[in-house]
Amino acid sequence: MNDKALGLLGLARKARYVELGEEPAGASCRSQKARLLLVASDAGEHTVRRARSYCRSGKPVCIQAPFTKSALGGALGVSVCAICAVTDPALALAFVQALGEPERYEAALDELTRQSARVTKRRQEQKAHRNNIKHGKK
Repeated sequence: MNDKALGLLGLARKARYVELGEEPAGASCRSQKARLLLVASDAGEHTVRRARSYCRSGKPVCIQAPFTKSALGGALGVSVCAICAVTDPALALAFVQALGEPERYEAALDELTRQSARVTKRRQEQKAHRNNIKHGKK
């Protein structure tokens, strides 16, 4: 299960849906682009406090991941990573689902499911609008 979750993080990194490090993740949260903020299990208390303050400003879901900094960094292609932000709601939802333990992450799953459904609906509406414009309907 954890290998799948780490694999999804690697996929998100390749698709450029991940911001690595404290400052880029914080900027992503403040600009309300972050959907999920991950903090390593062995991150310092100061980093955890900063992550929580970022979540108050932009309202992303914050999770203390069950991975160490080196495991998280290894999945993301860097040596160590204490904090990262996932900006795609579908990948964030898939990551939390791949972690298992639905009772532990129930609130995060509910919020990410809601966000993912909104984004999917918005994309369908945009596609229908482009199709209507292309074929002359209003």
